Amino acid sequence: MTSRAERTESAVQLMILLLVGLMAGAASFTHVHDWTMANSPQGTGEWFGWANAVISELTPTASALEVRRRKRHGHSTAYPMTVLIASAVLSIAAQIAVAQPHPTGWLIAAIPALAFLALTKLVLSRTPTAEPAAEAVPEIRPEPAEISPADDGQDERTHQAPAPAMPVLNLSIPALEGQR
Repeated sequence: MTSRAERTESAVQLMILLLVGLMAGAASFTHVHDWTMANSPQGTGEWFGWANAVISELTPTASALEVRRRKRHGHSTAYPMTVLIASAVLSIAAQIAVAQPHPTGWLIAAIPALAFLALTKLVLSRTPTAEPAAEAVPEIRPEPAEISPADDGQDERTHQAPAPAMPVLNLSIPALEGQR
């Protein structure tokens, strides 16, 4: 069970992530829109700039969620991680392209994308809080004894009861069973 402090910290972190995500998204969408429109053929509709912004800015978020899902299921994260990195590079390129041509301008313009990328990495690399597991005690279960059809237990003088089977140790840990 998580403590009240941990739940509060998680809620605050989620609020920060949402706020940074919204602000970074607004700045990035605007920069990608402006970049798209500045480099599109004459007469291209405004909708195209916003469509390009939505596509290029939401792809990293979807990729990050897919990385997390694949990690949870033990699958390869190579492809969604590649998409995430390529999308982030494209976003940063758009930020820099519309910035003032100076290192300070480039840095200021790239801050939204870099901040969102850093927070995404922070959330994706979070290790789950492990609850203290109850002390695991191996479970001992006897194997069922096999009785042959000839041994019906009626003549106790000639037949002995079958020897008990060796107990089987079940060394599974209940807290880890759900992780398989």
